[in-house]
Amino acid sequence: MINHTMIVSFDQPLPDTELDQYLTDIEQTMLDSGAVHSVTTRRHISVPGEDAIPALIATAIVQVAVADIDALAKAFSAPGVHEVIRRWQSRHPYKVAWANHEALA
Repeated sequence: MINHTMIVSFDQPLPDTELDQYLTDIEQTMLDSGAVHSVTTRRHISVPGEDAIPALIATAIVQVAVADIDALAKAFSAPGVHEVIRRWQSRHPYKVAWANHEALA
């Protein structure tokens, strides 16, 4: 089992409804790929002063669980994935950092 954990950082703050819709769109698109075991999304929990740190600070976390590297490649090449990414990037630019790893616990 491999977890693909994405740290998503929008360039500008999003209204709650927009962030909820982004997370729903990403989750549904990944599930529709048929290649993932699960998708979990969470909002970043801000702490005072973090905006003064020169680092990529998350807006949200997306974790996709897949069986192996081939399933991960299949999930990200599935129809609709790149369309969802392009649509959201054009409306609300964001950056993503990610890590592929075994379960943490």
